[in-house]
Amino acid sequence: MIHRKPRLTVADACLILALAGGAAFVFHRISGSLNYRWEWQAIPQYLFRYDPASDTWVSNVLMQGFFTTIRLSIWATLFACLIGTAMGLLRVSTSRFRRWVGFVYVELIRNTPPLVLVFLFYYFWGEQLLPGIGLEAVIRRQSPESQALLSTLLAPPGRLTAFVSAVLTVSVFEGAYITEIVRAGIQSIERGQAEAAAALGLTRWQCMRLVILPQAIHRILPPLGGQFISTIKDSSIVSVISIQELTFRGMELMSATYLTFETWITITGLYFVLTFGCSLVFGRLEKNRHRGRV
Repeated sequence: MIHRKPRLTVADACLILALAGGAAFVFHRISGSLNYRWEWQAIPQYLFRYDPASDTWVSNVLMQGFFTTIRLSIWATLFACLIGTAMGLLRVSTSRFRRWVGFVYVELIRNTPPLVLVFLFYYFWGEQLLPGIGLEAVIRRQSPESQALLSTLLAPPGRLTAFVSAVLTVSVFEGAYITEIVRAGIQSIERGQAEAAAALGLTRWQCMRLVILPQAIHRILPPLGGQFISTIKDSSIVSVISIQELTFRGMELMSATYLTFETWITITGLYFVLTFGCSLVFGRLEKNRHRGRV
């Protein structure tokens, strides 16, 4: 198969010029009609700041929110994959009850507004269950080194309950979509594979574990990459429960400095860098996977 290098056509050039002209027009209208004064020189200090105590540059509010978004997205994706895999297996089970459980989960979550799920999980998990478990008390009894590690991987002890609630909310929401990805991947494998495994004397679970799933994973991985990118964007919804991720930090900064457009354009750029970077990584992995199967 011959891969041609992409070329810049006249239509592409016209589209780029149109986008640039539209952006220039918007900036002009904001500066003129709204009498808005751009202060881009103030933004870098909210990304990184110099700490005299440690004599180093450290992350400031926007980058702190950026890193919190990354942690939240990674943990939510991991748990969503576990939930989605389990529910996906239930969706293709021979048991009608198990298929019904998976179906109810998918339809209930996908047809419920995510904002409702955020408040439901926060006030149920965050306000009722997690304090009863005493999670924060257990963390506070650990050594300072352990607390610092948990703060890096999760969140500081004082905000751990809200962070766990946010992870559970995003995990359950994204898990419904991963369930359908897993189900579709398993059902895309030819029926003859399962029949051949059964002819060899393998049980249904052995057939699923040794024959079907290894083949389905190759078909599941590309949409899973897209779902991870979607998780990054969907994580902004938990800003309503004061999770100090990128969107929440942006709202705090805008309220304190009134740098409305500069703040949100910067946040948009940070989200784009994160999601587009993930898209490039997943695209590279996809090419390497196909190259290895040739």
